[in-house]
Amino acid sequence: MRKRGWWMGLTLLACAPAMAGCPPMGQDRASLEALKSSGFAVADPDGKRALAMGLVECLGDPDPTLRDGIAYEALQHWMRAGDFDVAAVRGLRDALLARLDAADPHGVSRPFAALVLAEVARTDRIAPWMSPAEREAMLARATAYLASVRDYRGFEAGIGWRHGVAHGADWLLQLSLNPALESVQLQRVLDAVALQAVPASGHAYVFGEAGRLAQPVAYVARRGLLPEAAWQAWLDGLVARLGPMPPGGDAAWLARRHDLTAFLLALYLQSDTSQNEALRALKPAIAKALAGG
Repeated sequence: MRKRGWWMGLTLLACAPAMAGCPPMGQDRASLEALKSSGFAVADPDGKRALAMGLVECLGDPDPTLRDGIAYEALQHWMRAGDFDVAAVRGLRDALLARLDAADPHGVSRPFAALVLAEVARTDRIAPWMSPAEREAMLARATAYLASVRDYRGFEAGIGWRHGVAHGADWLLQLSLNPALESVQLQRVLDAVALQAVPASGHAYVFGEAGRLAQPVAYVARRGLLPEAAWQAWLDGLVARLGPMPPGGDAAWLARRHDLTAFLLALYLQSDTSQNEALRALKPAIAKALAGG
């Protein structure tokens, strides 16, 4: 009877996000650490679904153990194991999308919502459940999120990862892998990546962002749906985003050149080592962009 009441409390938590917090109702740090030690085993399906909704709140917690080590890992584990039905995954999607619009005082909630949304997108790729309209709406949110990132903090002692650009790239990676996306939609993935491959702010990436941004681009190329002219125009556009160095030099321009070079090198490595013919065919165009167009 006590156990049943505990799960009912978690169900109320899922229905009343304004009352939610981290740890979720009925939990504390010790119980969440025990959950992780058990391999995130929860026998009751309804209880697991309610707990998952509660753990969405932990994605905004400044404690990396709760946010990254428990909440993210639990949600990823359950979705990759196929533990939720479509209604449950839709509920998670909607709660995560709402976090993208909510206040984020610690700068962690939005990037981790994006990272878990990548897992939601993956479920649709593995076993399609979204309607075309839902998939289009998710693509719109993912491209808008990546384009909107202005907090470029990666890892910080004490709070751990933020990594908004990398997490946005991971979300687009899962979408670019989805065979249901058409060429026009894949072009939008590329256009969103371009905005952060050469960020206007002049921030120099140092936490592996270039490689993560290159991943969705490489998988778009593997699909072989975009013509050579489209790829050449996109790569030329990257070089044009950088533009010539201002007279007398400029630290922001040099940082942007660093980002562009790192991104193109990561993409070139992907094309050089791939056995996919469509991706390998991009090598000359990527090399030309590396040489400055």
